Amino acid sequence: MYEEISKALAELEEDLLLDGVKNLYEKGVPVFDILAALQKGMEEVGKKFEAKEYFLSELIMSADVFKEATGLLGDAFAGNTSEMLGTVVMGTVKEDIHDIGKDIVVTILKCNGFHVIDLGVDVPYEKFVEAIKEHNPQIIGLSCLLTSAFENMKETIVSIEEAGLREGRTILIGGGPTDQKVCDYVRADLICKNAQEAVETCKKIVGVN
Repeated sequence: MYEEISKALAELEEDLLLDGVKNLYEKGVPVFDILAALQKGMEEVGKKFEAKEYFLSELIMSADVFKEATGLLGDAFAGNTSEMLGTVVMGTVKEDIHDIGKDIVVTILKCNGFHVIDLGVDVPYEKFVEAIKEHNPQIIGLSCLLTSAFENMKETIVSIEEAGLREGRTILIGGGPTDQKVCDYVRADLICKNAQEAVETCKKIVGVN
């Protein structure tokens, strides 16, 4: 059944996907397992995009379908904020509208007990600064899919530093084209290559093994 969910998402079969997710959730299947299947489907979408089998319209549709599917799991994300492991401010940087990878990370972080402030896509530098001031996160996550957005990722971090908000916080970056060289260039602390790595890294940062 997991493979059916992954395939349905990869092929943008909305009704089949939603029926499958609802069925698994009602049977008591662990939410994290369902999310893992959804993540696999989104990874296939990414591969199709890279191979030019899918275009921007399919990317947007897949993100919408993913959000609808995870919305069926909404009750599983509810919890007492006093039990939250930590707070994460996350967004896709200025002049980049891709949110697939970010949405997966946001959803799985919530499922693992983090309070996540999702700023969306094409986020101006000042919006990150305002959110950090308001929510006082331990972790800041910057996402991008476009190599042209690296400069804006760097400038976002510069803005955070100039506002005096970097000390005591960890800045993570992620997205298809990011690597250690990019991490060093934009002066981030760490890079996460996938959602599972992001969760494990965030847990380590807040002292949870």
